[in-house]
Amino acid sequence: MTFDYDFFVIGAGSGGVRASRIAAGLGAKVAVAEDTFMGGTCVNVGCVPKKLFVYASEFAEHFEAAKGFGWQQVDSSFDWPTLRDNKTKEIERLNGIYERMLGGANVEVIHGRATLLGNNKVGIGDKVVTAKHILIATGGTPKWPTFEGAEHCITSDQIFYLDTLPKRVLVQGGGYIAVEFAGILNGLGCATELAYRGPLFLRGFDSEVREFVATQMAEKGVQLSFNTDIESIAKNDDGSLTVKLNNGELREVDAVLSAIGREPRINGLGLENTQVKTAKNGFIEVDNNFLTADPSIYAVGDVVGRMPLTPVALAEGMALARYLFDNKPIELNYSNIPTAVFCQPNIATVGLTQQQAEEQFGEVLVFKSDFKALKHTLSGLAERTLMKLVVDKNTDKVVGCHMVGPDAAEIMQGIAIAIVAGATKQDFDNTIGIHPSAAEEFVTMRSPV
Repeated sequence: MTFDYDFFVIGAGSGGVRASRIAAGLGAKVAVAEDTFMGGTCVNVGCVPKKLFVYASEFAEHFEAAKGFGWQQVDSSFDWPTLRDNKTKEIERLNGIYERMLGGANVEVIHGRATLLGNNKVGIGDKVVTAKHILIATGGTPKWPTFEGAEHCITSDQIFYLDTLPKRVLVQGGGYIAVEFAGILNGLGCATELAYRGPLFLRGFDSEVREFVATQMAEKGVQLSFNTDIESIAKNDDGSLTVKLNNGELREVDAVLSAIGREPRINGLGLENTQVKTAKNGFIEVDNNFLTADPSIYAVGDVVGRMPLTPVALAEGMALARYLFDNKPIELNYSNIPTAVFCQPNIATVGLTQQQAEEQFGEVLVFKSDFKALKHTLSGLAERTLMKLVVDKNTDKVVGCHMVGPDAAEIMQGIAIAIVAGATKQDFDNTIGIHPSAAEEFVTMRSPV
């Protein structure tokens, strides 16, 4: 059978763009369809704008710290429209780069909603095209809550474009998005409360890291309400919101940011016209080669729900393209993937938590350093840094590394290379530190706790 395309990609996010470019570079005839975000969630309403907002939210603390170093107090005020609009200009610039990048790779870009019509068949508007291979790379979308008055909430999709910055905000959720935005909003001057239904946020991270971050966030002014959830929201005549919590307490706020998780963006995709199957959690089921139950359809990235990280989607998209058009086997390793939470202070981690290591290896050694960074000996700020190494006692391999503190992600990226390479604690001990730096603590911890 002759097809219009060798490879038709639905979704121009991280995984879809990478798969498209690699496939086209290997000689395939490729088209990619995108109806919402050129560049995907990460570029438009995810990693990139979030990190820009994190930078913005840190300046108030920088101004306060500067006084201890001799800088006189400067009158300053935050202007939300300036941040919002400058961010939007940068995102629009990146949108253009992605479009030109695809065009330069000889990928046809189709602006529109693509729908699956059956095996090897896709519809865009009133046009129907065929493809030998179809890739679903539509990513995820925020879950909407279901309590009474949920329509008054905003999600991470809307917060980047608000007309005005709310003075009082309640953040619902305990994942990395909720924790990050609680820090951002607090740093921008909003009275911020985070409500989470569980006993402690950031489930899945090392328990000591979670407890340490909770203490630091509270110290910085975020009100943390654990074992607490929203029961209902009512909008008042002045536009403010009255939030009823499940403990009977009421909150008067200007905005509620619901960050209770993400789900696959598959509504209206036409999966019912195919053999594609989804799991109970809604994510698309794929085999080790990212093939769905339909022989012509593949899926990568957040839509398959493995690890919702941009670099993972990039790796999956690249591996799939090489598998389909260069006969290269897919050999992705999902262990020891470094990750960061850009809360304040930052979290960065790679490898196993202490609890996971104990379950896997039995006997482990834990090395820990909890200290005030050199900068804060003069800044007057109370912020502390936590560093932690988890070592398999039998092999001396470092199997987990965790940090809470400034520039944690920048430091952890380099350490991740060592962990992936199989470095031992002795290798860490043999490494000369850079002085004075926080990072040198990772090579000077000698005694297990």
